[in-house]
Amino acid sequence: MFDTHCHLTGDRYADGIDAVLDRARAAGVTGMVSVSVDIDDAAAASKLASRHADVWCTAGVHPSEAGGEHEVEALGSLIRVPRCVAWGEMGLDGHWPDPPLKRQELLLERQLDLIEATDAAGGPRLPIILHSRKALDTLLAVLASTSLAGDRFVFHCFTDGPSDVEKVLQLGAAVSFTGVVTYRNAADVAAASDRVPLEQLMVETDSPYLTPEPLRGQRPNQPANVIHVAKFLAARRGLSLADFESATDATARRVFGLSS
Repeated sequence: MFDTHCHLTGDRYADGIDAVLDRARAAGVTGMVSVSVDIDDAAAASKLASRHADVWCTAGVHPSEAGGEHEVEALGSLIRVPRCVAWGEMGLDGHWPDPPLKRQELLLERQLDLIEATDAAGGPRLPIILHSRKALDTLLAVLASTSLAGDRFVFHCFTDGPSDVEKVLQLGAAVSFTGVVTYRNAADVAAASDRVPLEQLMVETDSPYLTPEPLRGQRPNQPANVIHVAKFLAARRGLSLADFESATDATARRVFGLSS
C-alpha cells in the first residue's frame, strides 16, 4: 500500500532514512510520497526520490513558513523534476496565532497563482496537497477564487467533522487520513471518514508526526505505521484489509499517478 503523505528529509529519523525505508518495505508499503514544507525541503525530497524507486516527492511551502523569504517561483522548476507528483503542501493553519492567517493567505495565493500560470504555460497538471487546520471555510473561499478544478485538491490529515468533510467532497477533492483518525478523542474525525467514498479516500502517516494507535506515543512516526490507519478505517467499513488496501491504492495511483 501507499503512504501518500510523509516527511522523509532532513534529520527527522535518528537511525537514518535507509532504516525507515527498509521497515516500510518490510511492512508492505510499496510507495511513499515525501511531501515538502519549503523550497530547500522540496529540493531535498527530489534528491531522495531520485535514489529510490518507491519514493516520490512534491514541491510547496507550508503555511507555518509564511512571513519568511520564499522564492515561490522556484517551485516552478522543482515541480518539473521526474518524480515530483504534486504541488504542496500549502494551505492555512488557524491553530497557532503566528504566523497570522492573513500572512498565510498571501503565501497560499502566491502558490495558487503560480499553479495557474504553470497550467497556462502547458506545465504539468498535478494535484495540490492542502494543509487545513481550523481554517476550512477560509481555505475553501480562497480556492473558490481560483480557476483550479476541485478534483485536483487533496485535503491531507483531515481533522474536521462530518459536516466539514461534506464541503470538501462537494469539490470532488480527495481526503486523506492520518493516525489522528484512530485516536479515542477524535470520534468526529472517524465519523467524517465514514462519509468519504473509497474513490476519494487515501491513507497517510504524516511521519514523523501523529503516530497511530496502538503505537500512539512512540516517536518518530514512520511510513511502516500506515498499516494501522488502514486497519482502523477498513474495520469501520466492514471491509477486509486486502479490499480496503486495493481500493485506496487505486485512489492513490489515480490522484498522484503512482506506479505499484
